[in-house]
Amino acid sequence: MKYRARFVGKALLLVAAIAVLGGIVMALWNAVVPFVFSGARLVDYPHALGLLILSRILFGGFRGRGGWHEGRRWRRWEAMTPEEREQFKQRAQSRCGRAPEKEA
Repeated sequence: MKYRARFVGKALLLVAAIAVLGGIVMALWNAVVPFVFSGARLVDYPHALGLLILSRILFGGFRGRGGWHEGRRWRRWEAMTPEEREQFKQRAQSRCGRAPEKEA
């Protein structure tokens, strides 16, 4: 029961975040674009949500991929010692079902 309540709470938080972001997109569009492009019309709320989804698809991706998230993995790799890197490679290869490559 506890997990179900947590899931419902997270789902409601996600819906609220999407609604707030749609409102922000709508407000920014209506404040900026008509002045930049004189022929542009104001955007209503459903169109603002559509723009938000479209921008996530084109520029941000989903599940935290793309954008500024990409640099974290590389920084972690650079901070590893050569021994840690080799252990990491071996664990990754064993998870993929491949035997580690032997050096000649």
